[in-house]
Amino acid sequence: MGILDTLKSILAKTPAPASPDAESNTAGAEILPLPLERRTRPRVNARDGTKVLIIDDSPTIVAVFRKILRTAGYVVLEALDAEQGLDIARRDKPELIFLDIVLPGMNGFAALRHLRRDPLTREIPVIMISGNEQATEQFFGTRIGADDFMKKPFSRYEVFARIERLLDAELIPRRVSAPPSREAMLAPVENLLQQQAL
Repeated sequence: MGILDTLKSILAKTPAPASPDAESNTAGAEILPLPLERRTRPRVNARDGTKVLIIDDSPTIVAVFRKILRTAGYVVLEALDAEQGLDIARRDKPELIFLDIVLPGMNGFAALRHLRRDPLTREIPVIMISGNEQATEQFFGTRIGADDFMKKPFSRYEVFARIERLLDAELIPRRVSAPPSREAMLAPVENLLQQQAL
């Protein structure tokens, strides 16, 4: 019997001290820390029954969203193209829309323009989704009215984090305030310069 076998034998006969932050293996020879939780606080969901519209041409992506959201009490509406999605948005008035950029026929950017021009849908928060996270896509999406951008593939954690960012005090998704235009930002400076010139 070698030294290692003797140590294992001794450790197996001596129970490891209980620790709230650790768990021991069956041999009692090693103490392993518990896995760290990904979140340090509880997740905040929108109110039960919040309607979320998913517009994506991939049935797999739609099914993933459905599974993630329904388990948290959301009502999921589904569309596989932009035209169908716009009809559902007007008819059912969801509280939030996940909109894919690359769609057959009308693309996600064109669909977003329609949503923002329509009085029935202009205030619905929209999270754009795409397999390509290029800065130009994000910039263009926010310029025409997207409230957030999420890259595919995504995790359950990321879906809920994106929703949580848009919740107001009553747990209702709201549009983020649009960034001020360049003209609006420069107006105070121009006014000051004009006053100094007088």
